[in-house]
Amino acid sequence: MNIGVDIMGGDYAPYAVVEGVADSLEYLTDDDTLVLVGDEKAIVEKLGSMNVSSPRLKIVSAKEVIEMGDHPARAFSQKKDSSIAVGFRMLQDGGLDGFCSAGNTGAMLVGASYTVNVIPGVLRPALATTLPCVDGRNSVMLDVGLNPDSKPDVLLQYGILGSLYAKFVLSIPEPNVGLLNIGHEETKGTANVKAAYELMKEYPGLNFAGNIEGHSLFHEDITDVVVCDGFVGNIVLKQAEAIYMLSKKIKVAHPFFERMNFENIGGTPIVGINANVVIGHGISKRKAIMNMILQTRDVVKANLAKKIIEAI
Repeated sequence: MNIGVDIMGGDYAPYAVVEGVADSLEYLTDDDTLVLVGDEKAIVEKLGSMNVSSPRLKIVSAKEVIEMGDHPARAFSQKKDSSIAVGFRMLQDGGLDGFCSAGNTGAMLVGASYTVNVIPGVLRPALATTLPCVDGRNSVMLDVGLNPDSKPDVLLQYGILGSLYAKFVLSIPEPNVGLLNIGHEETKGTANVKAAYELMKEYPGLNFAGNIEGHSLFHEDITDVVVCDGFVGNIVLKQAEAIYMLSKKIKVAHPFFERMNFENIGGTPIVGINANVVIGHGISKRKAIMNMILQTRDVVKANLAKKIIEAI
């Protein structure tokens, strides 16, 4: 398995990314290779200062960087030797099985659209993340930021995509699906959400559990898949981050809150494209980068993109 890592992506690149790469080696097998895309000199110097040398590391030089403030589409088309552009070309050509970056999110999405493309039949790809539950399991929520205003048929498809993610990545045999709403009743919610409810209720093969409310999130009664548009999902995601920060601030120590720590999650996969791509948080440091790499490994092992292609 060849996993590409954007060494230049993120607020603390390149050195924090190289540190995360080094830490991830402990959890990878001899069949796994990390392809480090970025400033070769900086990569070599940092690995040397850490006394890290491994045949499972390969360096691919990229002399340009897409900065966080760059316009995504313009930067991706103009900076052809950037670490993101080079990584996506390798992914497109089959040199990588998966690619991950904590860099410019917009450029990562543009790269996915320009190179590996959306799976035929998928209306809109989504960003998916896991929500910790107090009973120890995880559920998957999508979309968490890619499409802020989703139409009913897109929300229906999120239920399908989320079910595939839950089945093949989270190993849930028959995942059920909930539609995040302001009430359990069919008549509640926006026009799009009410129409999506009707579509999901009638769709064969979708294990639809109906509407779920915000107070069910993180509890035992949460569904395996939570469907919402990217506007709502992004608010929920950032609220979870805030809850974790509050737990640290008021010194409440419990393993559950650590599962809300973005550093322990690593990143969010783009679901619905023809390749395995994971986007990390821009403020990722050593631990978060390591978990982003390991999450990419898990998505590749699950062969998620191929499973979605077959299902769609």
